Parts: sequence; C-alpha cells; structure tokens
Amino acid sequence: MSRGGGSRRRRQEIPLAPVDRILHQAGAERVSEEAAIFLRDFLEKLAREVAKEAVEASRHAERKTVTEEDVKFAISRIQRYLCANYELARLSPSEEQR
Repeated sequence: MSRGGGSRRRRQEIPLAPVDRILHQAGAERVSEEAAIFLRDFLEKLAREVAKEAVEASRHAERKTVTEEDVKFAISRIQRYLCANYELARLSPSEEQR
C-alpha cells in the first residue's frame, strides 16, 4: 500500500520555510518560491548522497550504526569530488573562449 494517498510524487523531506529563512538570514530581502524550491531540492539531493556514502562507510567497517565519523568521512569524500570537478570545469576552455 502506498503512503500519501496514492500520489506518485516524491514527498519532500525538508519544508520550504526553513530554506526560505536561511536565504533571508544570508541577506535576501525577498525570495521567490522557485528559488526556495531549487535550493531545497539541491540540499535534499546532497543530503541523500552524504547519507549513502555514510552508510557505505559504516558497512565497510562492519557496523550497522552510522556514526558521526561516517558522516564526516562522507562529507569529505563528496567535498573533494565537488572541488575536483569545479577545478576541472574552471580550467577547461568554455564555449565563449573558442
């Protein structure tokens, strides 16, 4: 039986209000709903990737419990990946420079 009254849309875990509040705390005077949704979706995707890496780390250590260290390790792995790809994108010639 499906949860959520038969809807096939994925339920969002992070409410928009905290995301909107974060954008305002960062200095935004006004925040469009589209901006809050986009940031929320990005943060959820990032959190899911960190969670997957952390679970993998705990399983590698033959533990059932994901620890703070597993999460820190997962974040460092993803951070290295993001930084490396950012550097590659920055160093590669863009379409405008051709």
